[in-house]
Amino acid sequence: MADPPGVGLFNFPVSHSAQLIARLLEFHQALHGWYQIHQRKLPWRDAPSLYKTVVSEFMLQQTQVATALPYFTRWQRELPDFATLATASEAKVMKLWEGLGYYSRARNLHKLAQAIADRPVPPRSPADWQELPGIGPYTAAAITSISFAEPAACVDGNVVRILARLAGEERLFRDGSEAAKHFTPLADALIIGSDPGTHNQAMMELGATVCFRQKPLCLVCPVAAFCAARKKGEPEKLPRLKPKQIEKRSITRVWCEHRGQLLLKRGHATAKRLAGLHELPDAADLGLQELEKKLLLAVKRRAITRFQITESIYAVKPTATLAKIISATSALEWVPLRSLESITLSGPHKRWISEILSREK
Repeated sequence: MADPPGVGLFNFPVSHSAQLIARLLEFHQALHGWYQIHQRKLPWRDAPSLYKTVVSEFMLQQTQVATALPYFTRWQRELPDFATLATASEAKVMKLWEGLGYYSRARNLHKLAQAIADRPVPPRSPADWQELPGIGPYTAAAITSISFAEPAACVDGNVVRILARLAGEERLFRDGSEAAKHFTPLADALIIGSDPGTHNQAMMELGATVCFRQKPLCLVCPVAAFCAARKKGEPEKLPRLKPKQIEKRSITRVWCEHRGQLLLKRGHATAKRLAGLHELPDAADLGLQELEKKLLLAVKRRAITRFQITESIYAVKPTATLAKIISATSALEWVPLRSLESITLSGPHKRWISEILSREK
């Protein structure tokens, strides 16, 4: 029987179980000892609770720690537990999430709190957590290992990068999901002892603060002695993932002010990404085709998953024709400028609107 992926990392085949376990223990001691000293001081690690772990894991999906920190602090102040979150209005939940992006996370977190509130006790196993809204294998492993000491390994991009380098795995993966599936057996094998939560956090911390994608800090890495890629002198080459196919898109946006109000479009309640969120309307929403270059206010660029989006914002004056279109389109609405803080805007549009208004002062 072939050894599981990465066993070569410890230089022992599975049949040499005693040596392998000894090597695993050395790895654990090095990693966990480093983590106890060098872990970042984060609010969800201070007096940890199931609720803090759940909220932080949702916020950290596709969001960096530095970005999430002020949101987490404000969230805890306004919605300190599952019961409070479960009974909060969707409008409040979305407003507190405003600017973090990927708003389905906020809706799923809201639904999850309602599901937890309806149970006598929260679930404990990763499989049961995956039955709840917004919970995939990684999040289920993180929550249950940290809160219930379940021996479930977290395998995200950071952990894949560490394991690929430790094992010297040169296989070309189709994407991150395929790589995570490949390395899960190795990640599971590394969980030994009674504190899988600390182990998972230590691995994630190592990936976030030492084992960078570019210019990893190998000289201070606590597990450098175990790393096959470092021995070869080329850790940055791993893991090998096929490059994403980037698709470019262009959108023409309209800036239309009238009597202290700004024209905005609200996402339909069933929309996957922008439900209930406000953005500047697309020119197509108003039947506008080509707009004069002199009306151009700003050109903004952003990236969403594999898309690179260029949004050109043009100033348009209200006309009788536009008035008819606006009145006949329920998604279009005039929002008083003084009320912009009370509605929920998508993160980029919130920034852009603020920039343009600041110019007018």
